[in-house]
Amino acid sequence: MTRTAAREIAIHMAYELGYSDCSVNEFLEQKLNREYFESMAKAEPLYAEYPSEEQVKYIRTVIEGVFHHGYELDSDIERYATGWKFSRLPRVATAIMRVAMFEILYTDIPNKAAINEAVEIAKKYEDDKVVSFINGILGSFVRAEYGETEQK
Repeated sequence: MTRTAAREIAIHMAYELGYSDCSVNEFLEQKLNREYFESMAKAEPLYAEYPSEEQVKYIRTVIEGVFHHGYELDSDIERYATGWKFSRLPRVATAIMRVAMFEILYTDIPNKAAINEAVEIAKKYEDDKVVSFINGILGSFVRAEYGETEQK
């Protein structure tokens, strides 16, 4: 499994977590195991391969981070979503941006890579307007928070 596939799975889980009544630990116990992946693989080929130990750690870190920093991430999304209320944003797009912003803020993944991966994954789930919107929000966020040319 590639890091891109692990990231896409993290986005799926970030989306689902928004509808869960479980604690983040309970949620991860339910979703981040071989049995769950086997049950999902029939409908979604992305789950055909169980993640390596390193990828499980990455997914767990991202989901825990999105959960614990959710308010901050959502506030940043809303601040850069000029003219949009957070509640009007597509839920999948929100999950994609939460994961990308968490990576930008709290991991050593280069900003450009986090944005590029988010945009490429968004192309699988959203129309071109939403993909451009995601790219614009993430780009504006990085420029405002890190400066025009600063890269991690």
